[in-house]
Amino acid sequence: MSKGYKANRERQDEISNFGKVIGKRAGFKCEWCGGKDDLRVWDYRPDSAPDPDLLALLCQRCRGWADGGKADQNELRSIRNALWSDIPAIAEGSARILAQCRETWAREAIEESLINDDVKDEILK
Repeated sequence: MSKGYKANRERQDEISNFGKVIGKRAGFKCEWCGGKDDLRVWDYRPDSAPDPDLLALLCQRCRGWADGGKADQNELRSIRNALWSDIPAIAEGSARILAQCRETWAREAIEESLINDDVKDEILK
């Protein structure tokens, strides 16, 4: 078994230990859009130690966006409310997706959010 595989497996085990906590916190719905289909825990900062604040329960569509998939601006409106979360994986993660939209409403929503100003500046650069 390779060292990388073992480290990844251990990380996945750590993340799965938070699964029930994240599910309850989320009310068993997507923490970005509120959807209920194919929910899984998403790792916002895979280079950091697993922490509930750095994990979000996302549906398949939102995980696709989080993993680099494209969405049209009207679809992205469904995740705007996630900006008001005090959990970085939810607020900052959704802000990074909305910033790609380049629409005025998305930029204004990010600017008005409670996200740390340094993080906002990085996202909106």
